[in-house]
Amino acid sequence: MKYLLDTADLAAIRRFCDIFPVAGVTSNPSIVNKEGKTDFFAHMNEIRSIIGPGKPLHIQVTALDTEGMMRDADTLLTKVDKEVYVKVPVTMEGIRAIKRLKAQGVHVTGTAIYSSQQGFLAMEAGADCIAPYFNRMENMGLDPDGIIAALAEMIRLYHYPTEILAASFKNAGQVDRAFLAGAQTATMDPSILEGVLTQPHITNAVA
Repeated sequence: MKYLLDTADLAAIRRFCDIFPVAGVTSNPSIVNKEGKTDFFAHMNEIRSIIGPGKPLHIQVTALDTEGMMRDADTLLTKVDKEVYVKVPVTMEGIRAIKRLKAQGVHVTGTAIYSSQQGFLAMEAGADCIAPYFNRMENMGLDPDGIIAALAEMIRLYHYPTEILAASFKNAGQVDRAFLAGAQTATMDPSILEGVLTQPHITNAVA
């Protein structure tokens, strides 16, 4: 199991990387905008300086078409570093971009996954990670546990090198379910991890 932080809050990243066994950080422009930062790339470089060169930093493209995604990816790799995992939505245009990026040796995360079929296509296209949206699927009446289990089984059967990077969580119970279903990694807001260890019954027991 690997835990990633889904945030652009520099203070939170510093604090929780010191406390938890954090394996990396996921982010995107909307998360940075929430922090009120205008220099996106400077902010991403600051996150890299905190987590170090050996941990994955996943950053999402904003373009909706393949050519735009490729330009976004090139900008990320140039203005942050070559080790960035470029997050690409698994759409018709996104699958094409994943294939092209992998042909160039770029780290790619297929994101916005709501079905096993999306995940299967991203795996076959060469994605290093695939990000099923757990809470969003559950809110839609879908079965996130079953979808993640299907992805994990396909990885096991056919030896895909892809990792399941489960995302979109509202509570720690959902994170547990994602891991139990077969996700190797999960990314979440740091408050979810903090809440696990600061519940009143724990602090009362320690006291």
